[in-house]
Amino acid sequence: MKRRFFKVLIIGMFGLMLVFPKPVFKGASAGILLWFNIVLPTLLPFIILSNLLIGTNAASLIARVTGPLFCRLFRVSGYGSYAMLTGFMCGYPMGSKVTADLLNGGYISREEGRYLLSFCNNTSPMFIISYVIWQNLKEEPLTLPAILILTVSPCICSFLFRRYYHISGHTDGQDFHVPFPKASSAGVVDDSIMNGFVTITKVGGYIMLFSVLIALAERIPFHHPALTLFALPSLEITNGIPMICRACSDPGLCFILTMGLTSFGGWCSVAQTRCMVQEAGLPIFPYIIEKLITAGVTSLLACGYVVLL
Repeated sequence: MKRRFFKVLIIGMFGLMLVFPKPVFKGASAGILLWFNIVLPTLLPFIILSNLLIGTNAASLIARVTGPLFCRLFRVSGYGSYAMLTGFMCGYPMGSKVTADLLNGGYISREEGRYLLSFCNNTSPMFIISYVIWQNLKEEPLTLPAILILTVSPCICSFLFRRYYHISGHTDGQDFHVPFPKASSAGVVDDSIMNGFVTITKVGGYIMLFSVLIALAERIPFHHPALTLFALPSLEITNGIPMICRACSDPGLCFILTMGLTSFGGWCSVAQTRCMVQEAGLPIFPYIIEKLITAGVTSLLACGYVVLL
């Protein structure tokens, strides 16, 4: 039944693309330009470097620094602390990719991989500052509150999720039991670059598809607030945030909705995340629920800030 529904959905989208070629071209062009101008130069270097860090076991050096704090506070392993660092600093879908890579390499357990995925795949600080605040909300004083809210909310939720995954105790962050890989330096570099381009190409494909979907959805003849403020913006974050800012005249509500969407990441980021973790066998449905919970906590914190302000 599920496969049949997916087939019907694909056929329906193909038909819409034939009927409305101009919106499809517009959406595809916007998606490709977004990927080429922003995502590719921003994310690809981090993907290649992360592959090198894991492939050469150099990630253990970073984990020795981050481990003592993160392991005690979040109850993760030493390598898990490295996934946390990349997940909070590098943006979607790096947290999920690093978690899957560590799991595939035998650096972390499957249970820890699911726990890390629940709160370590987030929007990068640079995206929040430059795109969300400066380009769209256009309120520089909101920079620090936005960073704090979007960082604190997944941390708060991690205390809830650890109970679900039965994560208990902590390590000292020095549990580097996996030996150095038996591969030449040139081989590791080549593999890291190739894997980086495959990953970034998949990300670009999803961005283009969701941009086309948004362009087609905008052809809907009625414009209900639920559509313009929630449904359409939730499809893809870089298109969704400007939609919210255009449709919402109240600055406080605009900030709350934008923070919620930024925390969730959009359905495009969900698709990207699924692409990153499916080989590692990590399920995507619990991740979706966990991101929605985190987005709810983020919206409540943003609401509290607006009320206090």
